[in-house]
Amino acid sequence: MPRTGNNRQISLFEGVDRVAVILYLLLVAAGMVSIVSASYDDTISGFFSLEHFYMKQAVWIAAALGAALVILLLDARYYHMYAYYAYAAGLVLLVAVLLFGREVNGAKAWFEFGAVRVQPVEFVKIATALAVARMMSNYSFSIRRTGDLLRVAFVILLPLAIIVLQNDTGSGVVLCSFLFVLYREGLNKWICIPIILVAALFIFSFLFTPLFLLVLLVVIFTVSDAMMIGSWRAHAVFLAAVTLAAALLYLASVLFWDGALSAYVSAVIVMAAAVAVVAVYALRKNISAMFVTLALFVGSMIFVPTADMIFETILQPHQRERILSFLGIVSDPHGADYNVNQSKIAIGSGGFFGKGFMQGTQIKYNFVPEKHTDFIFCTVGEEWGFVGAMVVLGLLCALILRLMQIGERQEEPFSRIYSYCVSAILLFHVMVNVGMTVGIFPVMGIPLPFLSYGGSSLVAFTILVFIAIRLDASPRKGLMSLR
Repeated sequence: MPRTGNNRQISLFEGVDRVAVILYLLLVAAGMVSIVSASYDDTISGFFSLEHFYMKQAVWIAAALGAALVILLLDARYYHMYAYYAYAAGLVLLVAVLLFGREVNGAKAWFEFGAVRVQPVEFVKIATALAVARMMSNYSFSIRRTGDLLRVAFVILLPLAIIVLQNDTGSGVVLCSFLFVLYREGLNKWICIPIILVAALFIFSFLFTPLFLLVLLVVIFTVSDAMMIGSWRAHAVFLAAVTLAAALLYLASVLFWDGALSAYVSAVIVMAAAVAVVAVYALRKNISAMFVTLALFVGSMIFVPTADMIFETILQPHQRERILSFLGIVSDPHGADYNVNQSKIAIGSGGFFGKGFMQGTQIKYNFVPEKHTDFIFCTVGEEWGFVGAMVVLGLLCALILRLMQIGERQEEPFSRIYSYCVSAILLFHVMVNVGMTVGIFPVMGIPLPFLSYGGSSLVAFTILVFIAIRLDASPRKGLMSLR
């Protein structure tokens, strides 16, 4: 074992957060047990045959542990030094897989080397997190400076755009989780609100008519403004007038346009409402607030008609079906709804304590598709019940919270921002994966960290987490010397 000048022994794991490592190992072990149960095939001779999925996963676990060891051995300064190079390499891989990759389930996002498949997008998440942390940790960076914020947005959105071109929208949306990191670092709330509003409007545009959304937006902006500024009486009069006007226009549309407003009339409604909002603010002489609210309002109404175009041109047919099924607009029990329905049946049948290891009937008799990959949580729910599911979720949440704690105790911005990037990615994966298995999120096809079968995801998540652990174990001056 190496020694320092004062003969103090140095351990390989000195400074390593043992709690985070233990949580990681427990999750990998839980994943291995679940994959064994979900994928065991008694028609394959030999329990330890490499034809079993769980034996392939065991090989990937060994590779992941080897990668973790290498990460702990490397000088932490390398992650800061080569962050941009890793990002550039990730972009090259995304373009290469788009041109030469293999198409799987409609997404051209895989390299295939014999029996081994590698999904570059999983490693691009790491590279993007490093690049974002490197850029935002520069002394000259200010998140409140428009130019700096646009550069960070470009770093995040460029790989997302390429991933969308691969028809792997679910994996690309994961990069949107960096919004939480930006907010943690001081992003203005007026930038976050429009992003959330766009997502909400995209969903509501399928459930309500543009006229109803117009009235809803007027109500929301009026009431929120009254709550912040006061003068409830004036706002109530304004709201009543706009509501009455909207009701009269709706009645006119029923009588003269067969219930559907023309594009010209819709534009008139939007402009009239916008002028009304401007007038209210002009009377108060609050010009800056006027432009903020007006921009949000008009931007929202411009986005609503374009939602259908985005829905039809960017999303794939199976993705459109999943969203419409999730919203209850269409019902397809034997198609788009099948996976989720069977998933909920499997989890519900597990009861409180579950049916026991390899005793799940829904899993054993292949009623749940992708039971060892994207829907691995069904195996946990059916065989280990509510208690087992809560233990797994507890371990995942504990790891995420531990990484956030690691980030908070960092004095060096690069380590802090990177730790929060890792936490955001893991949190997004857990929320969406578990949410889609119980029917509260559309099916996106993203894995459950450390539990789902797949070498690319396991190795990538391992690297992602252990870089944060390695940065935490390093003295502050090691990274500061590079800046």
